Amino acid sequence: MSKSDPNAPKKLSMVASRGTLDWAYPPFIMASAAVAMGWEVEIFFTFYGLSLLTPDMGNATVTPMGNTAMPMKMPFGPEGFQKIDWPIPTAVMAVPGFDALATTLMKKTFKNKGVATLGELREITLDMGASLVGCQMTMEVFGFTKDDFIEGVEVGGAAAFLASAADADVNLFI
Repeated sequence: MSKSDPNAPKKLSMVASRGTLDWAYPPFIMASAAVAMGWEVEIFFTFYGLSLLTPDMGNATVTPMGNTAMPMKMPFGPEGFQKIDWPIPTAVMAVPGFDALATTLMKKTFKNKGVATLGELREITLDMGASLVGCQMTMEVFGFTKDDFIEGVEVGGAAAFLASAADADVNLFI
């Protein structure tokens, strides 16, 4: 449908380029909200975002080392304890196992707050009709095949994505 059709649903077009847990949530949250509002949605997964199309989502983790501004709050204990922003020294972030701890704490916090898991959000997004498209060039570079992805994933190139994005009401790069 075209933007010139006033009755056409709004369209959201996104590029998802990162596969860490904290970067994986935004495209699926935005997409699931948009499809729930009746929008057409296409997410183009490229580079490290491709891992989000695999059955295990690349076991998405979060690394505080990559985001030193990330507050570290505890998802357990008394309310006052949970509200403390724990400043974590960079040297501690480099300790083996710290990424696993940070990932566990983030997942626990999401669960405590009633946030759907990443897998649930992806399933909702796909089931409601969003298009999930793997970047063909990046797949070739990283050695992925369509068989590596969950059912329902399409494969397309940058030109196809740009043609679709040109007609979108909202374009996001995440």
